[in-house]
Amino acid sequence: MDTKTLQRCAAALLAAALCGAGHAQILIGQTAGFTGPVAAGVKETTDGARLWLDAVNAKGGIAGQQLELLSMDDKFDPKLAAENAQKLAERGAVALFLTRGTPPTEAVLPVLQANRLPLVGPSTGAMVLHQPVQRYVFNVRATYQREAQKAIEHLNTLGITRIALVHADDSFGRDGLEGANKGFAQAKLKPTHVLKADRSKPDYSQLVPPILASDAQAVLWIGSANAVAEGVKAFRAAKSSVRVVTLSNNASQGFVKALGEYSRGVIVTQVYPSERSYAYTMVQEATELAKAKKIMLSPAILEGYAAAKVLVEGLRRAGKSPTRETLQAALEGMKRYDLGGLEVSFSPDDHTGLDFADLSIVDLEGRFVR
Repeated sequence: MDTKTLQRCAAALLAAALCGAGHAQILIGQTAGFTGPVAAGVKETTDGARLWLDAVNAKGGIAGQQLELLSMDDKFDPKLAAENAQKLAERGAVALFLTRGTPPTEAVLPVLQANRLPLVGPSTGAMVLHQPVQRYVFNVRATYQREAQKAIEHLNTLGITRIALVHADDSFGRDGLEGANKGFAQAKLKPTHVLKADRSKPDYSQLVPPILASDAQAVLWIGSANAVAEGVKAFRAAKSSVRVVTLSNNASQGFVKALGEYSRGVIVTQVYPSERSYAYTMVQEATELAKAKKIMLSPAILEGYAAAKVLVEGLRRAGKSPTRETLQAALEGMKRYDLGGLEVSFSPDDHTGLDFADLSIVDLEGRFVR
């Protein structure tokens, strides 16, 4: 077999791989940390997205075209995230979907711009993705600043005034810090400590003792699931009962498992209604689809499910053969789309989508209770 024939065969195999057994004609790309410190949450949000994508495909897809989600592991590494995004763009993805984390998502922004590639539902509440408006980013969740501010305000309403703050030493942590500072200002409080933690390997021997010495009643810890879980364990090992609060990036069963016996009482902010709030049609739908696949619904699964609903609705509005350009226009024209009890709206000047924020506490059974 000559070289040209081999090249043609390789091209045909690549096309077949992209189309898949179901002859998918609409390719959706995803880069996220399927391994590494955020793997548990990434798996759950992706499982949630697939609940809706699979349901749509089972009913014929969009205008007779099947959807294929091609997921690539970036190990929560911004450089690898950017490389993956470029590969997905070159392979013809109509949209990028469900990236995970602030630094990796920031890293793909130049790729979106260069390829005019919409990103739907990044699993991060980074303010940089909201203001100023990133033309190709369509958020389907509230900001981390909104969550952190609400967390401080909530603690204050409980009479908790001595609050410490630990944040990852990266753009995500600094973003949450800014929101927390707004909460402190609103409550007319000052944190007992503000400590930076290494993003990948926090030094708990330097973080925990100062907080214990300050007799803080609570600590808002802005970091990855593994980092926060180990922080909680360090407090409990020191016989401290300090309340630990964290943000919705850790609203997954994987985080609860990482906490182990110390999960009870940890407070986690949320950007969607409770997975047991059956007054929301979206929750009812997701519950039925999850049962069919024997998956337990979690806040992270609900986040992926909501993002997938917005993506699919955008593709439906983008015409019989959606392109990046028609999807972009369809999303920017989306007004008051009902997810099932929550409305999503976009415009050329506003790509936030939702601003829902709430708090939950992990109970004895490892469930997030409102």
